[in-house]
Amino acid sequence: MAIIAERPVTTEPTAAKPTLRDAGLAALAPASWGTVYVVTATLLPPDRPLLAAALRALPAGLLLLVLTRRLPRGSWWWKTTALGMLNFGAFLPLIFYAAYHLPGGVAATLGALQPLLVALLALPMLRVRTPAPILLAAIAGAGGVALLTLSAEARLDPLGLAAMLTAVALMAVSLLLTKKWGRPEHPLAMTGWQLTLGGLVLAPATLLFEGLPGSLTTANLIGYGYIGVVTTALAYPLWFRGIDRLAPTSVSLLTLTNPLVATAAGFLVLGQTLTGWQLTGFAVALTALTLSQTLAGGRRVR
Repeated sequence: MAIIAERPVTTEPTAAKPTLRDAGLAALAPASWGTVYVVTATLLPPDRPLLAAALRALPAGLLLLVLTRRLPRGSWWWKTTALGMLNFGAFLPLIFYAAYHLPGGVAATLGALQPLLVALLALPMLRVRTPAPILLAAIAGAGGVALLTLSAEARLDPLGLAAMLTAVALMAVSLLLTKKWGRPEHPLAMTGWQLTLGGLVLAPATLLFEGLPGSLTTANLIGYGYIGVVTTALAYPLWFRGIDRLAPTSVSLLTLTNPLVATAAGFLVLGQTLTGWQLTGFAVALTALTLSQTLAGGRRVR
């Protein structure tokens, strides 16, 4: 198999037949992640990012390993370790730290920068040039999310900002590495490997730096169960499947569903109101997301 980095520079190719179903399934993952902020704020114990990350990763990883009964082979041991640390061992505690220290709107706006970062890194890492319309859609999407989620009263905790920006960068790099390396097995097995390895790093770190809470309420257990099953064990296999089937920037733009779902949930469930600027931002982000998938057509990059 040819090494992607040795290919001449190309644009993200188009295929004869769009695969909007692939994009739709992949979008379910970041859509579910849009609920993590409200779950963290309302159901989880305060100020325990390592515990939240460990309980999100390790149980889900072990469950998927039991279901798939497969282990990495050859070079996939070190590749899986690298991806597991990027996607879970480092990414998850940073995301939860940001969730504890930043308003959801600020975190969502920073997360919307990921498609732009992926578009910029796709050239040096994959030798793939992002088409100008897709790049413009990424810029418009980030602007729409900023209108949708930011407010004048938003708190800007420096460490929270640093954690979120680092998490966005790690996820962008892991997305491109996953695209570059491909996958040796079914996405379910690959997800189980990464979650387990990331969780095995997070578990002792949790015991060392945070310890275990004296007790957990029913709400805490429901919250941990939800983020472990719905937003992890079910969501990440769909996400990795999407990375395998869709162009890098195309799949990254699906992360715009995260703030859209978070805002819609606040409006429908929590009774929050939307200003005219927020409605405009919602429309801009949704349009950018729709156009990006139409222009990209759910294309594969091989």
